[in-house]
Amino acid sequence: MAHTIDEKKRLLNRTRRIRGQVEAVERSLEEEAECSVVLHNIAACRGAMDALMAEVIDGHLRYHVLDPKRRSTDEQQRAADDLSAALRAYLK
Repeated sequence: MAHTIDEKKRLLNRTRRIRGQVEAVERSLEEEAECSVVLHNIAACRGAMDALMAEVIDGHLRYHVLDPKRRSTDEQQRAADDLSAALRAYLK
């Protein structure tokens, strides 16, 4: 899935941060924290998952929809950039 070693490291680091955030949700529930604390932790998890999804979608777009072995036209590149920006905005 990861197209480069650097990309793989970045994605794995994101998933490790997500794991920490999910553990924070679990701790806050175990400790019977205020609802606002639990909701804040859940929102952080959701944001992190959305960011991970956006990055994976962007990689898919750049390596599987556009052909990395061929030079994309300016129009194709703009369309890919527009789609990526729209997805990121939607996932925020």
